[in-house]
Amino acid sequence: MADKKTDIELMRQMHTVLVLHFLEGKKQSEIAELLNLSTSKVNRLITQGRKLGMVKIDIENPFQRLSDLENLLEEATPLAKALVTSAVEGSPATTLRQVGLAAANHLVETLRDGDVIAITGGKAVGAVVQNIETDRKFDITVVPFTGGVQGKYHTDVNHQAMLLADKLGGRAMQLHAPLFAESREQRDMLMEVASIREALDLARRATVALVGIGSIATPGSSYYDLHPMPDADRKMLVGSGVSAEFLAYLIRTDGSVADYALNSRLVALHPSELQQCSRVIGVVSGEEKVWPIRSVLNGNYLNSLILDEDTASEVLATMEGKQDVA
Repeated sequence: MADKKTDIELMRQMHTVLVLHFLEGKKQSEIAELLNLSTSKVNRLITQGRKLGMVKIDIENPFQRLSDLENLLEEATPLAKALVTSAVEGSPATTLRQVGLAAANHLVETLRDGDVIAITGGKAVGAVVQNIETDRKFDITVVPFTGGVQGKYHTDVNHQAMLLADKLGGRAMQLHAPLFAESREQRDMLMEVASIREALDLARRATVALVGIGSIATPGSSYYDLHPMPDADRKMLVGSGVSAEFLAYLIRTDGSVADYALNSRLVALHPSELQQCSRVIGVVSGEEKVWPIRSVLNGNYLNSLILDEDTASEVLATMEGKQDVA
């Protein structure tokens, strides 16, 4: 009987110590002084209480919906990693900044010295570059995947490469060529220029690819700005199954590169060459990008995808044939 009474008192004492330590946040030395126990006794009581299962830690995730969307995307697609950020209602620009910040953090967290980062142009990649912050320098090289178009910060891929390299403490290699050559013959000639060939060869050996996904039908999208065309021609493209721009190539809904003359004039690596890169990170924001994302996923070009929750929900809805995936 005495042993049972002793056990009860011990358990009460143990419970008191656990409450003071885990719920009230008191240090073991403070508990010892308060209860007239030795610090070692307090430590033993805490250890014993944990072994008996009296301590259960429950961490709530305030972003459970985002985590659920990430899990659904990883289950439904070939993606190894999906990262979903909050959307800001009525503010696409702020939502894009959120996506850019998440992608910037992900990039910095996964970088290793010696990495070669190849990038495309585009507003989403520009948002990533703008949000890069790090306390250390990386021994990395940044190189464009494509030729560039001067005039806007997000289409001048050489400028983006230099800015990214500067923020990471690395170096950049420039690709001094236009994105669109005037003909296929001129494109082939440019691809054989020593400095251009050297830059593209380095891009082929990239360990990290940071790429945007473009819409061809939405005014204000990078591709729309780069290559304006009559609405009738644009509708013809969409009607023929073209739904995305990726590395500046027109991509069909099934993920294949379209047999379209403009593709043959691009000074850029072909999307199929991304298979040699172990970390291909797609960055995208906006519900107008839903079908472009589907096309790129169908082509299995990405390892990771970073996007906002509204866009993620719509992508999943097209896969499930319903509108509500929450």
